[in-house]
Order: sequence, then structure tokens, then C-alpha cells
Amino acid sequence: GPSGCGKTSFLACLNRLDELVPGAAVQGRVLLDGADVRGPAVDVVGLRRRVGMIFQRPTPFPLSIRRNLDLPLREHGVRDRAERAARAEAALRDVGLWAEVKDRLDRPALALSGGQQQRLCIARALALRPEVLLLDEPCSALDPLASGVVEDLVRDLGARFTRVVVTHNLAQARRIADQVAVFWVRDGVGRLVEVGPTAAIFEDPQDPDTAAYVRGIRG
Repeated sequence: GPSGCGKTSFLACLNRLDELVPGAAVQGRVLLDGADVRGPAVDVVGLRRRVGMIFQRPTPFPLSIRRNLDLPLREHGVRDRAERAARAEAALRDVGLWAEVKDRLDRPALALSGGQQQRLCIARALALRPEVLLLDEPCSALDPLASGVVEDLVRDLGARFTRVVVTHNLAQARRIADQVAVFWVRDGVGRLVEVGPTAAIFEDPQDPDTAAYVRGIRG
């Protein structure tokens, strides 16, 4: 959907990042494997390991490449140094970054290009072995070449993880999505107006706003 229709707010509800927004309120339930993520017994830190978040702009820590991966693993209880190193390498390989950084792991992560930083952030999430990845317009701050690399990665990860990707790039949604959910603003409020298989949404939309949007008439 277009900007301002609630896509990012929806993502934030899925791993309780909305709780960091003053005054935010949520009604209803969010279920992960049948359990309400807002239940009183839910460990929020553990939830955010299971449901990782990749933001619109790359958010590497102001540390070395190695420490960007090592620190979250330590914080989540991986005490064995060799295991942390192995999981970090595997994650960097998963995102196609290992060959590019293996000889400079102790260099600052902020010295990487924008596309490399975004892949590092994805690797950082993958190292924690999540079940779901939330990606909030992961390519919007990247140049076309870097965007293509990240998009290919996101598509390939679909074989291993559930991905929930926010985008208002219709062509990108068509390329990477199995299911599409369309958000729109009605009466000043963002709403989910239609959801279905990608082909159905783009070729036979049922909602008039969806139809106008995917056909380039609106938005």
C-alpha cells in the first residue's frame, strides 16, 4: 500500500515493537504457532529472537563486523565462542557477504556500503535462527544494484523462513511475494483491504482501491 496506511505499524505489532511507541494501543490478538504473543508469560526478548526485524535503513551497530554478529549471540545465551563464530560465518554465507568481508571482520561495520550493511543486518537476524523475518522496505534506501541483491536474498530466504515484507514497490511485491496484503487509508485510518495469492491480487483484485492501485490509476 501507499505511505501512511499502517504497514510499518502492523509489522511492529507482530513482535511487540509497538510497545516502544508512546501512547500506542493494540486490540485483538497476534498468534504465533497458536500462542498469543502478548500473553503474560511471553518473554519479549525471546519473541524478538523468534520474530526478527529488518528496518528500512540499515542499522548496523557502531562496532566491528564481527562484533555485530557476536554480540547478539552472546546476549541470547550462546556462550561457546566457537559456536558463535560458526553461526556468524554461516549467516554471512547465507546473505552472500562472507567472501566480501572474511578478511576484514574486525573493520567497522559502518565502513561497508549501504547494501552490504543491510545484508549484515539480515545476517545478524539469521544468526539467531528466527522463525519469522519482518522486513520494513528493506531496499528503499539502496541503489538499484544493491536493491537487486537484497531482493534476491529475501526471495531465496522464503524456502527457510516466513517473511513479512513491507513495500510500496508494486513490481517488487509481484516478484518476491507468495501472498499479498493490501493496506489503504479510509476515513483517515489505515486498514487491511484485501489479501490473497499474488497472482489473484494483481490480475483479479476484488477491492476497488486495490484494483486502482495495482493498475496505476491511484497511489
